[in-house]
Amino acid sequence: MPVYIDPPLWPAHGTRFSHLVSDTSYDELHAFASRLGVPGRAFDRDHYDVRAGLYDDAVAAGAVPVTGRELTRVLLRSGLRVPARSRPEKLERTLRRRWDARFPGHADLGAELLARWGEPHRRYHGPAHLLAVLEALERLVPEASPLPAPWTEDALVLAAWFHDAVHRGRAGADERESAELARARLTAARFPDAVVAEARRLVLLTDGHRAQPGDTAGALLLDADLAVLGGSPQEYAAYAAAVREEYAHVPAADFAAGRLRVLEGLLAGGPLYRTAAARRRWAAAAARNLAAETARLRGAPEPAPGAGSPRGSRCS
Repeated sequence: MPVYIDPPLWPAHGTRFSHLVSDTSYDELHAFASRLGVPGRAFDRDHYDVRAGLYDDAVAAGAVPVTGRELTRVLLRSGLRVPARSRPEKLERTLRRRWDARFPGHADLGAELLARWGEPHRRYHGPAHLLAVLEALERLVPEASPLPAPWTEDALVLAAWFHDAVHRGRAGADERESAELARARLTAARFPDAVVAEARRLVLLTDGHRAQPGDTAGALLLDADLAVLGGSPQEYAAYAAAVREEYAHVPAADFAAGRLRVLEGLLAGGPLYRTAAARRRWAAAAARNLAAETARLRGAPEPAPGAGSPRGSRCS
């Protein structure tokens, strides 16, 4: 089977780099890189960084040239990809590269968003969650019904970047302020009016997690936002613990009551995932994870009389 290489567009160390991946095995990838003369230290968990000077040699040796987006999809389909969110030391750099590649000319806006997502009080709603939503969209969009307009995918990605850009633990208010931030910043950056309006609309959907039938873009964003619920038991436990950390100031019984209401609201709202691709990937595991957590929360102590529970203990 072939290996794949994207164009040398990634700057580092005074040159530019391509990424070299396999759709079959790491052994195949290592063997090809060795024949090409790429040093072992250039291997980064699931790909090789290949200097621009070797790009033509790689193609001549049989590497299939693809775009960066196509290469990502090859790696996702192969099952060999190591999620960037599993590399905390590289999260900010990975997100910055993604932003710059998708929205060149808007580096200042990308930097502002990264600063917001990196605020020290965040535990779950931080850079790893942002990257997870972006990666989930990459999985879901290719299998979705046709998007209503060519620019809709840009609006979807922008909505992912903005959907928790404001996060102070205030359910509803955070989503509305994030949506207004998207409108203001994207308008100032001269994104097309249609893209701005759609990104704002999509961010607002994350308040309540409801999309109308036929709203393909809305379904995609909400499913990507809830992909975390369909992780392994270990991943789900880490997610639930991080959410609890964000509300460490709330007494345990009050948190449990508020969290239980959120989870029960999701379960009562119809199918958890709206797209066939998301249901196939995550629905069964999400059902198990939610059942286990709700059972645990139902066994938690009752909140003190008159005590408020945290409206902001959201899932997404």
